[in-house]
Amino acid sequence: MSVCTLTNSGSTALYESTVLLRRNVRRYQLLNGAERHCLWNHGVQNLFLRGQPYILKQKGMRVEAGWFFKGSGSDKRLDASIEHSESANEDILIFFFQLDLATRVQYALNLEQYDIAQQLRSRLDEVEEEVIRQQNSKKGSTSKVDAQDQGIRLLRLRAELQNAIDTENYAVAAELRDEISKIEAESLAASAKALAYENVQYAFRLGQKVRHKIFGYRGVICGMDPVCCESKAWMETANVANLSSGSNQPFYQVLVDVHEDPELLVAYVPQENLVAPEKPDLGRFDHPYASFLFYGVDSAGNFIPIKQLREKYNQPRFEVPSDPEDEDDREGA
Repeated sequence: MSVCTLTNSGSTALYESTVLLRRNVRRYQLLNGAERHCLWNHGVQNLFLRGQPYILKQKGMRVEAGWFFKGSGSDKRLDASIEHSESANEDILIFFFQLDLATRVQYALNLEQYDIAQQLRSRLDEVEEEVIRQQNSKKGSTSKVDAQDQGIRLLRLRAELQNAIDTENYAVAAELRDEISKIEAESLAASAKALAYENVQYAFRLGQKVRHKIFGYRGVICGMDPVCCESKAWMETANVANLSSGSNQPFYQVLVDVHEDPELLVAYVPQENLVAPEKPDLGRFDHPYASFLFYGVDSAGNFIPIKQLREKYNQPRFEVPSDPEDEDDREGA
């Protein structure tokens, strides 16, 4: 994913982090939930970003692994941190390990190691089921089994309500009526959310470079939701209620340029707080996730998302518009 630059008193050496990352990948795949979350935040992030000290035995000196540049100010970084999203960060990591498992399955098949391939395939199926469950949860949709269970529950509650009315047990009838109303309201909200996913129009696309209107940092779009899918606590911290469009607008997972803010990493930003550069942004952009989410950059300086990322968000492939002057030059040649 990255090569960390190690510096100390003017002496420079390179420490390739691929081996350590692979060890963490294997450990990550064996853990669940909070354990994976803890491993990432206290392990891999420390290696890439936070400057934890490591010993370089060959040179016999103590060095610190981390970015050799800093952000543009602690106050700015503190303010921008309100949009930091751990859930978006974990979503990207799960996507990475899904890709990694698929690659390992194909590699085992190429070597005719069918037992290993089957074991990896089973684990990949579990990951894919979890990804689908999370996506459905975001969209407000449920599985057919859950929908059937909810329908049966509503029928049972309505039958109990009618029985309570017939027996003049009005206290129980009132409780049942409230419960039915709650389930129907949740179902209506879920339907509205699912409809939003189908009809949403995004102002920005995957891989596009953007700038934050308030905090000013540069970023790249790597994910999108038609409405805010974060927790109520996160929305309160991020002051979502004070936005002109509130939570009912597209929100984007944004990789933040580590040159400008090495600690923010992944932000979850409302559409109204982002703006596309007026001119092509051909400047350098660094982020440890860019290498596995994108193929590279196009002639306009935007990143080209990999096929799996486009499929995840059901986004079409974007083609950079051709320059008529370039076409005229080619025809003249």
